[in-house]
Amino acid sequence: MYENLLPRFLRYVKTETRSNAASNTTPSTPTQTAFAQVLKKELEDLGLTDVSYNEANGFVMATLPSNTEKQVRSIGFIAHMDTADFNAVNVNPQIIENYDGQSTIQLDKEGKFTLNTKDFPNLKNYTGQTLITTDGSTLLGSDDKSGIAEIMTAMEILLAHPEIKHGTIKVAFGPDEEIGVGADKFDVNEFAVDFAYTMDGGPVGELQYETFSAAQADITIQGKNVHPGTAKDTMINALQLAIDFQNSLPQNEVPEKTSGYEGFFHLMALTGNPEEAKMSYIIRDHSREKFEERKQMILDVQEKINAQFDQERVQVHMFDQYYNMKEIIEKDMSIVELAKQAMIELDIKPIIEPVRGGTDGSKISYMGIPTPNIFAGGENMHGRFEFVSLQAMEKATDVIVKIAENNAK
Repeated sequence: MYENLLPRFLRYVKTETRSNAASNTTPSTPTQTAFAQVLKKELEDLGLTDVSYNEANGFVMATLPSNTEKQVRSIGFIAHMDTADFNAVNVNPQIIENYDGQSTIQLDKEGKFTLNTKDFPNLKNYTGQTLITTDGSTLLGSDDKSGIAEIMTAMEILLAHPEIKHGTIKVAFGPDEEIGVGADKFDVNEFAVDFAYTMDGGPVGELQYETFSAAQADITIQGKNVHPGTAKDTMINALQLAIDFQNSLPQNEVPEKTSGYEGFFHLMALTGNPEEAKMSYIIRDHSREKFEERKQMILDVQEKINAQFDQERVQVHMFDQYYNMKEIIEKDMSIVELAKQAMIELDIKPIIEPVRGGTDGSKISYMGIPTPNIFAGGENMHGRFEFVSLQAMEKATDVIVKIAENNAK
């Protein structure tokens, strides 16, 4: 049943599809467009119907028609094509079979980069399994090409086994999730399902219907640069104002000091000189009330610093990115229960916890299709230490098939 899963995954990750936040196109990179065409052809070759590529939003969509006379709700499965902001050129996966759960895995030939249980104790969870790792020079791309491979393989299994009854299933593979804009142009009317799942989680068992609410604040600070020898009472150092801005925010409410439901301010970029500085923050919280308070805090700091001068020195451009999908999904928890029950029947312990981030499902849920998130298997995402277990991907594939089957009972 899984004979094509690993070759499919390896083929996907060797295809470079890194997104680009500085781009104004959709998809943000031509490599994603090219990959979308590859996926489109593969869906056609598998035998799905209504296969299409939408040039306006970069999504590939396809339909697996219902094979039951029962009237059941339609389901969507979604994964993203792009990889994160880390080297993704010439991905060279390594395969470690029957990992013993304790040995150090050397990634590069020189041994500079390793996967070891001291730094990554999660390796102990994979005794006896087949691991796919990087060669230390790139990310792997399991986020989210594992999800794409699992959805493809699940559709292949359902097509090969018509005795497994299911309702209408639609799949969608989209761009630019990693830069937060992938679902902005998602066409819910074209997808037209009752509910969906993103296959974009981490370790086996993850089932998530709570995400952060998210905003970004881009800040421009105008200074006044003069010769430092005559600067007294004249110079306004934009870099110092940037430091003052950062120091005015709660110092413990940052990603490296928070967990669980705790929100944060994350300074992503600071560039400039005494004449002008630019800062970029992402703002995150699960609570909508606290989320709004955090945004107001940014504006309060702006006002406080500007009050020291006779003209506005700090300008803030702030915009919301997505909201906690719990507000939508909790109105009908049956779709969470459907996924949970599928895992239980497959002897997978559901791990239901909030996402300290967001998924395409965050936006799609607010567009009208409730979309929780299910594990895809990857660990240590977005860098050279990323890996995934083949058995984890097989279990994710099983969950897709079981959800489809149970939904039609």
